[in-house]
Amino acid sequence: MNNVTRRHVLKGASAIAALAATAGPAPSSFAAASRQSFQAPGFYRTSVGELEVTALLDGTLPLPLPEMYRSIPQEDAKRILQEAFREIPTDTSVNAFLINDGERLVLIDAGTGAYLGPEAGHLLKNLEASGYKASQVDHVILTHIHTDHSGGLISDGKVVFEKATLHVPQRDLDFWIKTPAGARPQGVTEQLFIEAEECLRPYLQRDKVVYFKDNQQVIPGFNSILRTGHTPGHSSIVVESGGRKIVFWGDITHGDIVQFDQPGVTIEFDVDHPSAVASRQAAFAEAVREGYLVAGAHIAFPGIGNVLQDGSTFRWMPVNYSDGEGGLIR
Repeated sequence: MNNVTRRHVLKGASAIAALAATAGPAPSSFAAASRQSFQAPGFYRTSVGELEVTALLDGTLPLPLPEMYRSIPQEDAKRILQEAFREIPTDTSVNAFLINDGERLVLIDAGTGAYLGPEAGHLLKNLEASGYKASQVDHVILTHIHTDHSGGLISDGKVVFEKATLHVPQRDLDFWIKTPAGARPQGVTEQLFIEAEECLRPYLQRDKVVYFKDNQQVIPGFNSILRTGHTPGHSSIVVESGGRKIVFWGDITHGDIVQFDQPGVTIEFDVDHPSAVASRQAAFAEAVREGYLVAGAHIAFPGIGNVLQDGSTFRWMPVNYSDGEGGLIR
């Protein structure tokens, strides 16, 4: 390179450097990707025999579970959760389940609706994402009438499932709807009675509520098991097809850690704590003995799996994820 050329190159380089110094750092070739805060739609579909079962996520609630559990010191509950890598508060699923038997759409529990804040109340959105609409549901069966199971029945005081017949345990209907204010037991939040009446009233006015008795068939193909304690009429719903069986537990447990480790632990919402313990022990023992699938309302979504026994304690085994027909449970 001759001197003239070298001088021109150096002058050019100096000019570029000066321009860069005044203009600030050069922009990156690629803009940074913005973080995304949304998840995939909250539904999971599987089969039990000839039945299509769709788990629907109403939402996850961050619950201070150690403060809510009873019959266990808070520090012990906290330790058990943390040893299982659960944060506190613990994100706790609110699940409902849709069964398509080829002739009917049956929804088991209806989520929270607008009652428990923005973390929940997403059942209708996820129902539609799964390919169905509320107007197609033929029957809604409640395991019990707590608001996180019945709140989604209404929107602005109006019926959400216009076509559906609502089925509720008779004991729960009598307790939450028919108990006079002066006869309601102490320790049960009055607001729960108010919300139960709000959620069921539009269906009662339309004569669309049918009760089922203890351990009775709810509709053909759907039977019930009284698991009293959490509420007076709390019932699990049993469905069988093609030699397979699934039991929709309702609120046998809240979470999939502490109450499996120590079945004697109850939760503040239980109306009758000793009965709730007896129901949980019976539900665990039967699930282990018969090996059927369980679907839990407050077990980590999709809430479907099996119960294993480990000495005097139990463990939750989630269903193995499948993304298509080839792996669905038959």
